[in-house]
Amino acid sequence: MKRIAAKMLATPSGLLADPIVTIEGAHILEISTRSARAIAHLDHDFPYATITAGFLDVHFHGIAGQDVMNASSDGFQEIAQHLARAGVSRFLPTTVTASLDTTVSSLQRMAEYVETVPLEGTSQAVGIHIEGPFLSHEKRGMHPAEHLRLPSPELLDQLWEAARGHIRLMTIAPELPGALATIRHATALGIRCSMGHSMATQAEAIAGMQNGVASATHTFNAMRAYDHRDPGILGVVLDRDDLYADLICDGFHVAPEAVRLWLKMKGPERAILITDCLSAAERPDGTYMTGDTIVHVEGDACRTDTGVLAGSVITLDRAVANLQKIACAEVHSAARLASVNPARMLGLPELMEPGALADFNIYDADGIRRHCFIRGLLIE
Repeated sequence: MKRIAAKMLATPSGLLADPIVTIEGAHILEISTRSARAIAHLDHDFPYATITAGFLDVHFHGIAGQDVMNASSDGFQEIAQHLARAGVSRFLPTTVTASLDTTVSSLQRMAEYVETVPLEGTSQAVGIHIEGPFLSHEKRGMHPAEHLRLPSPELLDQLWEAARGHIRLMTIAPELPGALATIRHATALGIRCSMGHSMATQAEAIAGMQNGVASATHTFNAMRAYDHRDPGILGVVLDRDDLYADLICDGFHVAPEAVRLWLKMKGPERAILITDCLSAAERPDGTYMTGDTIVHVEGDACRTDTGVLAGSVITLDRAVANLQKIACAEVHSAARLASVNPARMLGLPELMEPGALADFNIYDADGIRRHCFIRGLLIE
């Protein structure tokens, strides 16, 4: 049993002053306060710090040269170690559009890893995100046009079977023929559907929501541009209070003004931070492969041969730090967008309460992340 104290604890319902978190094994046993309970011994005391929930990256393609599309078991373990050091306790390995055979093979490997008991102190894959092949040709980004497919319940069933039922999130363009039936089928399977890589009109986006869409993928990017007479998918995403919307906050994908607008419109409970992190992350500047696509990394920018932004090379802790700076967000608010909100969007159990996994980050008085606990273990 371990006891950890801090100045503040960010819970899903608010801030708790002078908390004491008791851990038994990998789970939180009790949350109390210094005034409510006299504790003779503390294993860790962070008197000026704030404890936040561990991060969950729902849009992640790879890191440190490891791509989830072709990673071996050892490769996934390396991914999980890198993510743990970034305060990410859980993640969804995310496909990139490829041939059907390649996608099926990748989903089978991902499913095997999801079913593997994670090594001590490493991030855990809690499902799979399929980004493609149900995307718009006009807004495909780096996804190869030749492998895009029209959505159908039958094709989704093939992917679901390959993933052994571990698909938790699906990005789909709701305007495509067959999309609404596929969204309904996915929702019945327990898959959360997210609108993205889409040229949807306002009416098509609303139809997607009416048939089960719960979120939007990398808001602003790979979406029909906003027009004041025809607001399209982006207008719906920003306007609707019942829709989650995620965003890449890396300083390249979205301008600071648009980041602040997104946060104002979606609010503290519907905004989600993602990375869209590629295998080139934590590697030197240079040229790399993501799936079948060549990408060029210079600093924190990652582009294809044609100059299209191709995902990011930041980890989720850096996205949180960027939001703190760009939007003057307090640490507990910024961290919520990378932890509580994505978990709720996916329908996962609540965080930071008795019985939950002991996954959390420790931020100092200056709002800088200093430590991470994953399933009760301090990550050095």
